[in-house]
Amino acid sequence: MVALRDSRDILYVGVDGGGSKCRASVFDANNRLLGTGVSGPANPLHGYAQTIDSIVRSAALAVADAGMPAETLGELVAGVGLAGVNMPRLYNEMNAWAHPFKQMFLTTDQHSACLGAHRGGDGAVIIAGTGSVGYSWVNGRSEIVGGHGFPHGDKGSGAWLGMEAVKYLLMAMEGLAAESMLQRELQKALGTDDPYDVIETMAGKPSSQYAKLAVPVVECAEADCPVAVSIMRDGAAYISDLAEKLMESNPPRLAMIGGLAPRLKPWLKPHVAERVSDPLDPPELGCAYFAQYSLAALGESESRSADEVDAKALFG
Repeated sequence: MVALRDSRDILYVGVDGGGSKCRASVFDANNRLLGTGVSGPANPLHGYAQTIDSIVRSAALAVADAGMPAETLGELVAGVGLAGVNMPRLYNEMNAWAHPFKQMFLTTDQHSACLGAHRGGDGAVIIAGTGSVGYSWVNGRSEIVGGHGFPHGDKGSGAWLGMEAVKYLLMAMEGLAAESMLQRELQKALGTDDPYDVIETMAGKPSSQYAKLAVPVVECAEADCPVAVSIMRDGAAYISDLAEKLMESNPPRLAMIGGLAPRLKPWLKPHVAERVSDPLDPPELGCAYFAQYSLAALGESESRSADEVDAKALFG
């Protein structure tokens, strides 16, 4: 477990921000959940203003859900795990934010998710939601595999499944690919059988919009549609490769989280699926663990700054 400070009066807010939503939960010093709030996307790669708005909104909703006055926001110690801040420029930009909390400790969503999945201990985690990434934290060292962002990376993610589905749909509509159940379900989801309508509907849309189209892909694959099965197998093979790479560091546990995780697990390579364990705690609690760890580290050495603590957690 992550060490706690002696004070029992500290309230923490764990903020888990990704490409589709931002979830914040308020915890007491004994990690008891007091309230939760959910808002919009929080990936600074796709917008700084949207990210800070989502963080504040979700935290304010969590405070309200806990039955606390709005000004409690300024009394919280925040652990914030965000997609995108594995990029140094975005990390520095977000860490310089004049946040409304008493203190804020920033890390990647991979690190906070890993802490949550393994209750503050060592392990590895695969995030399979709107995006995809593999992360391990073993003996104080971190490793990130993938996580390059949509559309350049994030293979096997909800956004990637949706993008592959759109590619197939456009070909099928023009007679360049076989008709299938997936084609019919996608046309129903998009409300059109005209390829130009599809292009206009999806042009310039963020990853979260493509991720919505993962639903018909998964459902059709589970119904044995050959086209959907092929897409699922391709994505799952990549996720299995991520897991194999992470296991080279011999993590004591491997977990898979994210909205797509339970539907993706049956498609993984059998030996990988056998290694995957359920997460012990949610990512928001992992964010709180990170805040607790960071406070303890600051208390041990007043000469170290919050930035130095965060950098150690990010880059091992």
